[in-house]
Amino acid sequence: MRDISYIFLFLSLIAEVIGTIGGFGSSVFFVPVANFYFDFYSVLGLTALFHLSSNLSKIFLFRKGLDKKLLINIGIPSVVFVIVGGFLSKYLNSAYLEIFLGVFLVAFSLYFLIKSEVIVLPNKKNAIVGGSLSGFSAGLLGTGGAIRGLTMAVFNLEKSVFIATSAFIDFMIDFSRTFVYYQNGYIQGDILQYVPFLFVIGLVGSYIGKKILVYIPQNKFRNLSLILILLIGLVTIVQLVVKHDVL
Repeated sequence: MRDISYIFLFLSLIAEVIGTIGGFGSSVFFVPVANFYFDFYSVLGLTALFHLSSNLSKIFLFRKGLDKKLLINIGIPSVVFVIVGGFLSKYLNSAYLEIFLGVFLVAFSLYFLIKSEVIVLPNKKNAIVGGSLSGFSAGLLGTGGAIRGLTMAVFNLEKSVFIATSAFIDFMIDFSRTFVYYQNGYIQGDILQYVPFLFVIGLVGSYIGKKILVYIPQNKFRNLSLILILLIGLVTIVQLVVKHDVL
């Protein structure tokens, strides 16, 4: 067994706090951090396990805001496509897919920040498209929260509704892909020693994030989420360019 990296655990806590504040989960920050410490497939397995405890915490802390209609319209296609993405992760080149994801997040978050008057209705069609893309990205790349967060941010939902519904959907996604990743052989070896630490981090980080969120006005929450998603997109692009030398 390798030594535990406490820097990695501290960065995981920061990812959890920011993910809670932004409303889209920690994986969008956790995956880039974990990529510096583990191989791509181990990161997928570790992310799924970490998110199970993280999202259970958010469901408990923000449970009163749960929107059952959005849960069904976004959650069901998310679960279907996370399984598809999880199986395809063994066969597709992830580097170019991650670059595409980064460009997509940057372009759409910038659009909705500039065109702040644009409101996307939280109807069934938009929810299904967002859920499908989010689930597929989660299964294939380890993180789909940014796409789901972008979908829900442009719906302009109230903070507790945004976070509770997103967390419940994320839990459904993680529960499903954990079995796929285990079958693929992604959950084994040294990563298992981090699971107890990450379970505690998921609980503590969600609690800290909720306390901070109290001080963020509702009218600023949408833009905050979009700005964080923009930064995620930029970091994803830079990291992939440096790590894989794709340009």
